Amino acid sequence: MHISRTRFAIAALTWSAAMLAAGCTSSANGSPAVPSLRQSGGAGQGAAAQGGGADPSRASALHAAAQCIRQHGIPGYSDPVLTPSGAVYSDSRSFENAGQQVVVAVYQACRTLMTEANLQPQSEPPAPPQLVQAGVRAAECLRANGLPNVTDPTARSPYTPGHGFGMNASEMPSGGKASPVWRHARQACNAQVDAEITASTLGSLSNGG
Repeated sequence: MHISRTRFAIAALTWSAAMLAAGCTSSANGSPAVPSLRQSGGAGQGAAAQGGGADPSRASALHAAAQCIRQHGIPGYSDPVLTPSGAVYSDSRSFENAGQQVVVAVYQACRTLMTEANLQPQSEPPAPPQLVQAGVRAAECLRANGLPNVTDPTARSPYTPGHGFGMNASEMPSGGKASPVWRHARQACNAQVDAEITASTLGSLSNGG
């Protein structure tokens, strides 16, 4: 509970603009030329959306796409995690932190591999139960320690792997993170917030949260 939910909207706009700049639009016959863009917490990805299980060939395809991404401008990008249910969790923050020109270059170089892997770096599956439960515990603590507007996350709430759920402007106190109210709440709820962050890591998500 330490990032702004507006970050997701900004990232989505940046990603969409990057795809347009890269010429990644629908083909003439109406079939998509690139993976679709869905906000974090969407209906799922790839095999997961179809109810399929983990596929070794897709795991290899995801690894190849990740290697390409690292080699063409985002060196810190982590391999996506493919769960037994077929859900794919990815290092979306690396894409959010990359500039538009970098994203364009990466997609131009890697779009074939990304399409083959059905990798959508800006689209995470719904938050698994363990992450939601950790987020609810963190929200309860923050409300009890001076942040009454913090809402409980759900499976559909935006989150970033490795960083947990976000907080929008209405949930933050006046003065934001510089506020003594925020600092007190964050310190008081350190264990709960850290547990939420841990539950959101790719390693935890690979085990269903």
